[in-house]
Amino acid sequence: MEENIISSPQNARVKHVVALQQKSSLRREEGLFVVEGQREIEHCIACGYEVVELYVRGNGGTEAQDYFLPQVYSRTIAPPRHRATDKFRTPAPPIQVTPQVYEKMAYRESTEGLIAVVRAKEHRLENLQFNKPNPLIVVLERVEKPGNLGAILRTAEAAGADAVIVCDPLTDLYNPNLIRASIGGVFCVPTAVCTSKDCIAFLKAQGIRILTAQLQDSYEYYDYDMRQATAIVMGTESTGLTPQWREAADAHIRIPMLGRLDSLNVSVSAAILMYEAVRQRRTCPLS
Repeated sequence: MEENIISSPQNARVKHVVALQQKSSLRREEGLFVVEGQREIEHCIACGYEVVELYVRGNGGTEAQDYFLPQVYSRTIAPPRHRATDKFRTPAPPIQVTPQVYEKMAYRESTEGLIAVVRAKEHRLENLQFNKPNPLIVVLERVEKPGNLGAILRTAEAAGADAVIVCDPLTDLYNPNLIRASIGGVFCVPTAVCTSKDCIAFLKAQGIRILTAQLQDSYEYYDYDMRQATAIVMGTESTGLTPQWREAADAHIRIPMLGRLDSLNVSVSAAILMYEAVRQRRTCPLS
């Protein structure tokens, strides 16, 4: 651990981390994002992400730090880089910051005094590969709230979904709220980002049946066989899916609404439908 400790909020490294937390355009431009907390950083590392900087709150470290740093430091930090353009990407020993500076850098509380700057991965549709004949895929069209997308990724990981495809996104996958809500699911679940048009073509070419969640002209979800290769497609809560998805669908499904409200939170709806697929596949697997 370095003896020196960053104590000024005006330090260039501190400003850079704060900017990465706040600006999606900077995350895209530099291919970097920020992860906070021991659990999230461990998931990130386990899923093959490259940590390029690691910040530790000094002056009173936690037991989590004492355990975490010796266990993972040697395999988290990437090999040194020497290009002048990599001003903030050159890894070094963990960087200590004062509690006041850490508070400025951190997006949320209770992160065990650990913040990592991580190199982003590319999420191309053509990189998705399925190792079984009946993959379960979740497709999300224009979901705009990072918390909802993060919650869906968390559920997808828990349900064993084979991929999540984000179409025409209104938020990026490395938004801090998304990372927090996913509890590391964003790192673990194979994910692609593309247009709806390209996604439809991909699913059709793969022979994956498209089930669109919608209220109109639809069957109740438990009446449809989800044991085959299946893509469950969800739209926004306010406007639902666009016509291109409704027309491309092999079937329309709905969750019964027995009260006065006509919709559920999209992450709740996605969870219900994913676990119906899990139920069917465990109760009566394909022979």
